[in-house]
Formats: sequence, structure tokens, C-alpha cells
Amino acid sequence: MKKVIFILSLVAIFTVQNTKAQMNSKSIVEIASSTDDFSTLVTALKAADLVGALQGDGPFTVFAPLNSGFAKIDSETLNSLLEPENKDQLSAILTYHVVAGKLTAADVAKALEAGKGKVELTTLNGATLTAVSKDGGIYLMDQKGNYSMIAKTDVMASNGVIHVINDVVMP
Repeated sequence: MKKVIFILSLVAIFTVQNTKAQMNSKSIVEIASSTDDFSTLVTALKAADLVGALQGDGPFTVFAPLNSGFAKIDSETLNSLLEPENKDQLSAILTYHVVAGKLTAADVAKALEAGKGKVELTTLNGATLTAVSKDGGIYLMDQKGNYSMIAKTDVMASNGVIHVINDVVMP
């Protein structure tokens, strides 16, 4: 019963946020570019040549890592990923953060309820990312078993939705 009340509370909160944010006319890329906390993500999108794709019609659901999430990757590895010769590897990592369609927090909460606290999402790179309800929050579990907490939800864009995450997830 406690879980049902928690999930219903999340749905109510996210529905209010959803209604407030629905009017955004900026694309996912425009929102990310105008937010300081996404500067590393934007740099990576440019290096992987994915800016044009994420400015397209979509809709897309983007799980966007904050700069602090990218900072957890050692700087040598991150700088190497940004090199032109590693564009394919970087693109695979970034598209692992994108799901086709617009999944709001309410959609994820419903899927988690139906999946008994777990739901698998197919990302644009074809790999599976798992949303998990644990420790009073919603996390993404990557294929390596690492978790990233969803810190903020339903940043609405003209071509989809952004959910802010604390860590970079890896395919």
C-alpha cells in the first residue's frame, strides 16, 4: 500500500510539473544549450554530430546527464571520447541516453507500477536501459549494473522531454 501511495504521489507531482512545462517551444538541444549544467553534454553532442538529430521532430525522451555526472568519468577517458576518431563510440554512449517517443514521469511511474518496480526501455542505440524504483526514487540501471538517479523530470521541449540524471549511463 505504501508503494502505491508513493507512486500515486509521484504521478500527481509530475502531472503538475508536466502541465506547467507543456508550453516550451524550444527543442531539446536548445534547452540543453541554454543550461550551464548541460555544457559537457552539448559539447559531446556536437563532437558526436548528434545535434541535428536531436533538433528533429522526434519525439524523444532524453535522460540528460549533468556536468557533474560527466566529471565522474576520468578526464583522460572523457577527452579521448571527444576526439573525432572516437565519434562512433561517443555516439553509442549518447544515444544510450535517448528513447524514441515522449515518456513523461507519469508514463514511467505507470510502467514501473505495472512492472512491479522495474521497466526496460529500448534506447536509440538498440540497447536496453532499465528504470528501477528503489530507495524512494527512480533510477536508471545501465547494462553494467550501475545506477543513475533521475534528479529532475519533465523538462518539456517542442520535440520531446528531458529527464535530468546524475550520472552518465553506459551501454
